Amino acid sequence: MTSVFGDVFTEIAVLLLVAAVIGAIGVRLRQPLIVAFIAVGVLVGPSVLGWVSANDQVDLLAKLGIALLLFVVGLKLDLHIIRAMGAVALATGLGQVFFTSVVGYFIAIALGMTSVTALYVAVALTFSSTIIIVKLLSDKREVDALHGRIAIGFLIVQDIVVVLVMIGLTALGEAGDTAGLGWEALAVLIKGGLFIAAIGLLMHYVLTPLLHQLARSPELLVLFAIAWAVALGAAGEYLGFSKEVGAFLAGVSLASTPYREAIGSRLVSLRDFLLLFFFIDLGAGLDLTTLGAQVVPAILLSLFVLIGNPLIVMIILGAMGYRRRTGFLAGLMVAQISEFSLILAALGLSLGHIDADTMGLITLVGLITISASTYMILYSHLLYERLSPWLGVFERKRAYREEAQDRYMEQGRVDVILFGLGRFGTGIARELRQRGYRVLGVDFDPDLIRRQEENGYEVCYGDAGDPEFLASLPLGQVRWVLSSLRETPVNLVLLHGLRGYGYKGRVAVTANASVHAKQLRQAGADLVLIPYADAAAEAVDNLFSIHPPGVDDRHNAEGVT
Repeated sequence: MTSVFGDVFTEIAVLLLVAAVIGAIGVRLRQPLIVAFIAVGVLVGPSVLGWVSANDQVDLLAKLGIALLLFVVGLKLDLHIIRAMGAVALATGLGQVFFTSVVGYFIAIALGMTSVTALYVAVALTFSSTIIIVKLLSDKREVDALHGRIAIGFLIVQDIVVVLVMIGLTALGEAGDTAGLGWEALAVLIKGGLFIAAIGLLMHYVLTPLLHQLARSPELLVLFAIAWAVALGAAGEYLGFSKEVGAFLAGVSLASTPYREAIGSRLVSLRDFLLLFFFIDLGAGLDLTTLGAQVVPAILLSLFVLIGNPLIVMIILGAMGYRRRTGFLAGLMVAQISEFSLILAALGLSLGHIDADTMGLITLVGLITISASTYMILYSHLLYERLSPWLGVFERKRAYREEAQDRYMEQGRVDVILFGLGRFGTGIARELRQRGYRVLGVDFDPDLIRRQEENGYEVCYGDAGDPEFLASLPLGQVRWVLSSLRETPVNLVLLHGLRGYGYKGRVAVTANASVHAKQLRQAGADLVLIPYADAAAEAVDNLFSIHPPGVDDRHNAEGVT
């Protein structure tokens, strides 16, 4: 497929310019960028303007974006969340997957689809968008809310299931028919076991000490993470899985290290930039002439996702002892299909399991549900107020599970987040702990992290100058955010980032001189510490609190009685 432009560089430049304009319009209209980027692909693709079309360069960038997407999802596979939420994450995640896939399959069959096509459509309807939901929860400052934690828990379960589905579909594609599927599945299982075992050995003996050395340079740490994601993606492809599975396992292999938040936060922008090409490529490949016939099935399937998925989540959470408000707010999080649904559909298209019409149908359902659910989540509290009188059926008389969860969260509160664990920061942390405050220390020096962890401090690896990193912190719980770092530019970025995330607590930062202290106060700091000046003033106060200055003291000092 050719372009009306003379070279690839110009073609990419046009793509980026159009994407920036349409993306700005989408943001203005409060639409997800995914929808805007697919619209860009449709606009510049052969169905409309015919300016550009899928080519090797765009396809390569799209594949890199998908690999990084799955790597970041694997990187966020926090088993502590699953453990903390207990049965609710598994029950809600697996229950919603089972309900949606079974009912979706029969709806697709009723619409006249073949068994294989109906299976793909049902699976595509099953998964919700982790990326979109986490983004919306962060924007609404509800990541730490109970419904936010529940949603993240069952989304992790969904992410695990979708990877297993990818492996199954890959095995089916390799077998070519159901007769050989058993042998192929066994081969995939053996190779997968060896692959995972090799990654496990690397995790235990190589990756953590290697990252400890690489973390001395944040740029080198991120470079290794990208190389590791792409390398394991290529290994997964070579072993007969997909590059997506390999990249996901690459993320999981680093998820237990203290550097995962720093890596993930720094990869967000690059991931989103590369995913732009996936969605543009997807939109450019759509044949609008085939979408007209898919409108009615797409609307029916979209209504099922928008209504049916939240209902099953509310039923499960209500039965498990959660309040109807929690069930409703968490249920809205599954009222859309995922970017994984589009990836799975593209995989099915490449394997020859589905045709372009089915791909167009799934994409149209994605456009409808992602757009509609965005508004539903943004106005979730208003919707609950309107619908609350009719939601009592989804709530037990006593929400015992939620009461227990509230007590658990109260015990696990963090009072102060402290950036910088050097000599000054460690002294502050020690004093705070002695006075009964719970402190979470943050630093980007791996030696300090390890040392303070050995001393019993609660610590994590991160950079105060990285605004994206703040999204991973429990800002909704803490009373103070304190920076012992003396770099004024870093503290200004921290203040701006906290304000951007809607942090309501108090902020204390550190400066080297009073001129910097004035600048930091103007930027919103509640308290500015000047270590040497403060220490000198305290020393003088202590000195004169013992012997106030006077004539007699001077005489005594001179030996005069």
